[in-house]
Order: sequence, then structure tokens, then C-alpha cells
Amino acid sequence: MNLEELKNKLRKYKKKDIIFTKHTEIRALSRNMNLDEIKENIINPKKLVFCKEQDAENPNEKKYECYFAYSENHCHKYVLVLNGKIIIVTIIDINRNWQRIIQRK
Repeated sequence: MNLEELKNKLRKYKKKDIIFTKHTEIRALSRNMNLDEIKENIINPKKLVFCKEQDAENPNEKKYECYFAYSENHCHKYVLVLNGKIIIVTIIDINRNWQRIIQRK
């Protein structure tokens, strides 16, 4: 799936369709990341600049590694599982030149 297809798919979800794993909630707290901001990024993915599909555990799920850019030196990386809902598996706050990370992928 390309970037625009994923953006269109994410726009169809509502905030109530987003589920945070316990791991994600702990990481958000330890990294001072706002859960409402994360939800907003997902349902309004204008900051989504890169996505890569990963292998999902179940055949009825799709798993994506997504990068949401805030600036040249700051982005959020989310791993999302789509299965009728959006499950946020993990979140990472990247405070360095993230373009090099994406170029390697």
C-alpha cells in the first residue's frame, strides 16, 4: 500500500476506533507524548510522510510502520495494526534527522 492509500484509509477512522496497548501508554508517559495528539495524527494524517508495511500476526490484519514529521529534526514513529480498529503497538519520539532513517528503509 502506498502512502496516499494509507492516509485515505486512516481518515475513515474515528478517535474512538484507536486502541493503545499498555506498552504504548507507558512509552507515551515516559516520553512526554500526548495521547490525544497521537490520535489526531492518525485520523488526520497530514504529517504522515512515510509508511512501510510489516508482517502482521493474523491474516485479517495489516501492520504498518509510520513516520509523522513535525520538522526536519523531529518526528514520531508509530507501529499500527489495522483490523477494523487501529491498535497502536508502539510509539517512538525521534529527535534527530529522521530522513536518513527512512532512506535506509
